Amino acid sequence: MGKKCIGVDVGGTSVKLGLFETTGELVKKWEIPTRKDDGGKYIIADIADSILHQVLAQENVSFKDIEGVGMGVPGPVMPDGHVEVCVNLGWRDKNPSKELSDLLEGLPVKCGNDANVAALGEMWQGGGKGFTDIVMITLGTGVGGGVIIDEQIITGKHGLGGEIGHIHVRDEETEHCNCGGVGCLEQVASATGIAREARRKMAASDTPSVLREVGDQVTAKDVLDAAKAGDALALEVMEVVGHYLGVALASLALTVDPQMFVIGGGVSKAGQYLIEVINRHYAQYMPISENRGTVGLAKLGNDAGIYGAARLVLG
Repeated sequence: MGKKCIGVDVGGTSVKLGLFETTGELVKKWEIPTRKDDGGKYIIADIADSILHQVLAQENVSFKDIEGVGMGVPGPVMPDGHVEVCVNLGWRDKNPSKELSDLLEGLPVKCGNDANVAALGEMWQGGGKGFTDIVMITLGTGVGGGVIIDEQIITGKHGLGGEIGHIHVRDEETEHCNCGGVGCLEQVASATGIAREARRKMAASDTPSVLREVGDQVTAKDVLDAAKAGDALALEVMEVVGHYLGVALASLALTVDPQMFVIGGGVSKAGQYLIEVINRHYAQYMPISENRGTVGLAKLGNDAGIYGAARLVLG
């Protein structure tokens, strides 16, 4: 029997788990609820119990067959696996890697930030497969990211590497971002930001638009669907979004020069249309060279986290 590894993606409502061959094939996946009561103190024990039951008992796999367990968590992770705070889980000052390892007979456990881990998953078996250097940008409720160079996550010395959503791109912004900054990429390119941009455009002009039928309830999906259908106001919104994404990608390309930018998150469901919008603006701000990282779509969806977590163990 070939060696196996386990990937764990700890989210605010559920914990996703996957059993993998070390070559990258997903053997089995399942999930358990995230028990956040009492400062999230049951989460690690629940994960250990689930691994013992689902993998060791049901799959007839023994500890000696398992290379290790990788875990993605929603917060900054220090190189020794220490987590100062995970707001969504109620965790403060703990080492989840050590706790889980102790409950699994000393099995090696590695821990990483969930966005970085998802980027690693996309490099391993997703949109960036075949590459060693990628930058992933996740356009969801917020904007997340991960930088992978030579197949390794770049977290930086303070865990801030890959916090792409909080790069300042817009000088004329007046509202504050959740991070406390003003003019962050997240404020314009996230699903929330795209909807806000549409509300601003509707308020500032009388341009006829199908978006006016939903008014203040407009969503990013409404904007993207309308833009694809040629709606003038929606197209204006997407030009603004594309502009700031283009600025951010060009800055990143000139800093880390990846082989590929992988675009994921709910907004990426707009598919090739979104990639074309981004590419046009990215090219505009990268006249220095035609030879630059390409832009493409993520492929693993919500499974990116378990893939990347499993890959963490393989070094």
